[in-house]
Amino acid sequence: RTTKLWRNTERHKRATGYNPTPDQLSSSNSLDDPISFNNHIPESTNSHPNRTDNSRINTPRFCSPADLRVTHFEDTEPTVEANPRRIFTSAHADLINSLSVNSDQETFLSADDSRINLWNSQITDQSFNILDIKPNNMEDLSKVITAAQFHPSACSMFVYSRGKVTARLCDMRQRALCDKHAATFEETDDPRGRTFFSEVINSLTDVSFSHSGHYILTRDYLTVKVWDFNMPYEPVETHLVHEYLRTKLCSLYENDCIFDKFECQWSPDDRYIMTGPYSNHFCVFDRYSNHEVLLEASREAMESPPVGRIRPRKLENGDSSKAGILVMDMQDTEVDEEQNAKMRDLTGLNRVDGAGDIAAAATTA
Repeated sequence: RTTKLWRNTERHKRATGYNPTPDQLSSSNSLDDPISFNNHIPESTNSHPNRTDNSRINTPRFCSPADLRVTHFEDTEPTVEANPRRIFTSAHADLINSLSVNSDQETFLSADDSRINLWNSQITDQSFNILDIKPNNMEDLSKVITAAQFHPSACSMFVYSRGKVTARLCDMRQRALCDKHAATFEETDDPRGRTFFSEVINSLTDVSFSHSGHYILTRDYLTVKVWDFNMPYEPVETHLVHEYLRTKLCSLYENDCIFDKFECQWSPDDRYIMTGPYSNHFCVFDRYSNHEVLLEASREAMESPPVGRIRPRKLENGDSSKAGILVMDMQDTEVDEEQNAKMRDLTGLNRVDGAGDIAAAATTA
């Protein structure tokens, strides 16, 4: 419910050569010069063995001007420090699920299940509510806000996902309270293929603008889709993430895995899209060649440095339901509790602007 603004600083030098503290001086004098130590013990201490008096021992004592040090800086391995600069509170009653910085670099939005607030980065105690779908009776709230993001260049536009296969585009220039959307990206559901789980697996869990601002990426339980601004009635691309789980929806529903949320991201050049399935894996789709790659973010204990290494594992061409290490590991006909715990691993996914790096947050077994 609280948003914090952090400042990351990369340091290549550290200060060294500080003057010792009084405790360090007294300790060094006591250990390095036993005669001096004995000479500084008060006479009263000898007459009272149970009494401890360190008043004279803790007094700093410099023997010569050479004991004084001048602090200097030394080159070290680069380290990153994060320090909180501002804390934005008292705006959300529910847990925040999305944060997005505006292209004007002055404002940002925060979203929970029922509200989206607009903040100024310089004002920490006040925000403006731009969307509120919270009813008087919370039992009437059937579709919640799952994600929200600002347009990469148009600072007045943002998109948010709300239940089912619905992503809505809003323009703050039209209305101060964006309860009326400018466009809706929704695919018509075929009644013949509708099942008991259709509404659950088709609910959007994440939405993301492309860097060009011409496309929108959405993620539901089984697929990731690309939408064109000029075609809001159907996606231009549909990529299957783990279609093999469609036959196990009953077991996933019993274990609540069917309600898991996954994120999706674009590469800096908008050619690749990334999203996470299970078991610390995530998929990378090449939009130009239709090539799919399955990656694993893992940390090998005792063999690798403290940073997790990403090891690529290619998917086979053709039917995605028969491809990949992850598919082979998840072919059991029933999802048990142990497997359920193993499946909930990848918790976050993001890309680094201007580089081919991916930041993935995953839990360890």
